[in-house]
Amino acid sequence: MPSSSSPTLRIALVGDYSDDIVAHRAIPLALDAAAAVLDIAVEYPWIATDAVSVELLQDVDAVWVVPGSPYRSMDGALLAIRYARENALPFLGTCGGFQHVIVEYARNVLGWADAGHGETDSEGRLVVTPLSCSLVEKTAMVELRSHTLIARAWGTTEIDGEYRCNYGVADDFIARLDGEPLKVTGWDEQGEVRAVELSGHPFFVATLFQHERAALKGHPAPLVQAFLSAAAR
Repeated sequence: MPSSSSPTLRIALVGDYSDDIVAHRAIPLALDAAAAVLDIAVEYPWIATDAVSVELLQDVDAVWVVPGSPYRSMDGALLAIRYARENALPFLGTCGGFQHVIVEYARNVLGWADAGHGETDSEGRLVVTPLSCSLVEKTAMVELRSHTLIARAWGTTEIDGEYRCNYGVADDFIARLDGEPLKVTGWDEQGEVRAVELSGHPFFVATLFQHERAALKGHPAPLVQAFLSAAAR
């Protein structure tokens, strides 16, 4: 049992909950397992994307923008990401969360006001575009950049990632990241971007793959544990 003197961490799960989404069933299991290992208490209120507000985000210790796009409110998802980025709040994004990290950074850091997501936008500069090969219900190797948050979480530079997506990062956005705080920290075997981190931030990591699904098989989710550790600090 967690120490009675330890405060309960509040992790905002930003997304539109559906029991039909496998990752949504996995996330509570992954959080509970990580909390047990760390001997901490955790609660994880779900915040629908169309209910996100600064007031709600001010009351949490960390933010996880979860899979399940297209979201009911892209603006809500982007607000949660921007708030975490600008306020040094530990942040995790998976699948749709990863994709919206790209859109948020393009709009609010690079100044690409028309940056959009190919799943929902037909005009503007699409920084998230269809993958050349679908990754719906597929597993593939991911190479991690050494000495990064994500590599330290796993203790290795090669892992298997589970996916359920059809969209990835556009090449012109990747080219623009040279010298930017947002760093590419994970690739597939073809060199396609699969993870990013924000340097200078306590914990800001996003992955296209859904590592939380490991919890459904009774396996640990190392990045979730690292995320909770950052929130506890």
